[in-house]
Amino acid sequence: MKCNVSAIVSPLLSARLSMRRAATPVSGGLLVAALLSFVAACGYHAAGHSDLLPKTIQTVCIPAFQNSSMKYKLTDRLPEALSMEFISRTRYHITTDCANADAVLNGSINRYLYYPTVYDPVSGRASAVDMRLYMTVSLVERATKKVLFTRANMEVRERYEISVDPRAYFDESDAALARVAKTVAQQLVSAILENF
Repeated sequence: MKCNVSAIVSPLLSARLSMRRAATPVSGGLLVAALLSFVAACGYHAAGHSDLLPKTIQTVCIPAFQNSSMKYKLTDRLPEALSMEFISRTRYHITTDCANADAVLNGSINRYLYYPTVYDPVSGRASAVDMRLYMTVSLVERATKKVLFTRANMEVRERYEISVDPRAYFDESDAALARVAKTVAQQLVSAILENF
């Protein structure tokens, strides 16, 4: 059943206008209460705060990711970003002790690619770079070894600009890696929560 907000709100607003002549603080409060109860009845709720993993899962361990690429900073940044995302969006406790955690989120960075996509026509230098990260992630219940979630060959892309003036050069790749880590964390936590 779909909620037809306009079908309810229009009569309430017209009733509000007719009550203006005999306006009292109580009538305004009743209108607000009616609207709030209607919106709540339609199933509106805050998204992204789910905790629908199996009830046996209370703690999650996110160890450093395996890395087949040459970009070493990703192995630390991804677990850190994932931990922050789990903490902000779920009720699960994040631990570094994988031997006692209820679930372990393992990941491996399969490939890291970056290449120039835009060149400055005057200097011939690259002015924009595309970064691609390919990875595999799985959430496993430690006690039963049951795979709760898996994502193979996950691809994340990020683009960043490079200054064409060598005197004003600033290495933007670290900031781009931080954005990639945050994007990966948001996508994975959403996918894990929506999987259940």
